[in-house]
Amino acid sequence: MEDQFKSGFVAIVGRPNAGKSTLLNALVGAKVSIVTPVAQTTRNRILGIVNQPGAQVVFMDTPGIHKPLSRLNEQMMAFVRQALEERDLAILIVDASEPFGKGDEFVLELIKQYSPRTILALNKIDRIAKPRLLPLIDRYAKLHDFEEIFPISAQTRDGLDDLMKSVVRLLPEGPRYFPPDLYTDQPERFLAGEIVREKLIRHTRQELPHSTAVLIEKFEEGETLTRIHATIVVEKDSQRPIVLGAGGERIKQIGTEARQELERLLPPKVYLELYVKVEPHWRDNPAMVAALDYRGDQAP
Repeated sequence: MEDQFKSGFVAIVGRPNAGKSTLLNALVGAKVSIVTPVAQTTRNRILGIVNQPGAQVVFMDTPGIHKPLSRLNEQMMAFVRQALEERDLAILIVDASEPFGKGDEFVLELIKQYSPRTILALNKIDRIAKPRLLPLIDRYAKLHDFEEIFPISAQTRDGLDDLMKSVVRLLPEGPRYFPPDLYTDQPERFLAGEIVREKLIRHTRQELPHSTAVLIEKFEEGETLTRIHATIVVEKDSQRPIVLGAGGERIKQIGTEARQELERLLPPKVYLELYVKVEPHWRDNPAMVAALDYRGDQAP
C-alpha cells in the first residue's frame, strides 16, 4: 500500500578511513563515492539512493569526522553537520580493527550533540579475531544508546543484508523523494572529476595525500563522444612534476585509467585531457573550495 511506503535520509558518519564510501557503494550496488587508501578522500556530502519494494532509502556519505585545520576541512565538517541535521537516521561506522581513541570520543560527542537515532556498524570484522568483537560491542553499548549494533564488513558484504533491513524498519513512512531509476544525485560532470581524483590519489598517495584537487573545465556530451578537460590543482611548483611523472608517464596513466572507467559511465567513447596547475594555498581559498562543491549555491 502506498500509505505504508517508507522513506528517509540516512547519514553515514564516522572517522576518516572507517569505510563510509565502501559501505555506501555496497548498499547502493553501484559506484557512487570514490574509494582510496587515503583518509579524508570524500570532500562532499554524496547521496546514494536505494529503491526497494515499499521503500526508498537515501544514504548520505560524508567526509570523515575530524578537527578542521583549513577552509577545505571546515567545509567538509559543515557537510557532516548538515547531514546530521537533515537525517531521519544515522549510521555510525567504526573501524573495528583499530583501537578506540580520542577520535572515536570526538565522533560520539558529535552524535550526541545532534541526537539522531543511530545504528552502529562495526566495520572490517574480516580483519579481526571474533573474540575481540564482544568487548567492543559492550564498550560502545555503554557509551551511547544505539538503536542496533551490527558487526559488518563493507568490503565482503558480510552483515549488510541485516543492516539494510534494520534501516528500512527504522525509517518513517514517507514519499518517494527521487525517481525509482536514480541511484545518485551527482551530475556526471562531478562524477568525472571524482574518478580522475581517485586515480590521481592512487598514483600519488605517498607524495601528495591531500594537496590536490580536480576541476572540470569542459564537459561536452555528444552522441558518439564525450569531451572532458580537467585541471589537476596542486599547491607547490615542486608537486607538478610528481603528478606528471618522468616523461609525463604518470599523468598519462592516470588519464588512461580514468578514461576507461568513464567510458563505462559515459558510453561509448570519452576524450579526456588533463592539465596541471599550481595554486598556492588553494585549500584556504574560499573560491577554490566552493568550486569543488557540485551543489553550487546549496553549499553550507
